[in-house]
Amino acid sequence: MGRLITRVKVMPADVDVNLDALVDRVRGVVPDGVQIKRYSKEPIAFGISALMLDMVMDEDTASTDSLEERLRGVDGVGEVEVVSMSRESARL
Repeated sequence: MGRLITRVKVMPADVDVNLDALVDRVRGVVPDGVQIKRYSKEPIAFGISALMLDMVMDEDTASTDSLEERLRGVDGVGEVEVVSMSRESARL
């Protein structure tokens, strides 16, 4: 069974959303077997930044649809988009 790294872009619902606190709330809803390997803030425009999350999950149980649905339910999350998916041994 392989491991996948899924890069997810999370747009905040508002410009005033604290992205560090948002990451903590996201960590609370990720399914078992999924972990946030790293995250970064990506400037978009006009003072708005998005979170870029690299999430590691098992290849056999990976479901980006359910992951996106869970993330959309987090307070402060506006939009969620899976940007890329790759085997863990590959570089994103």
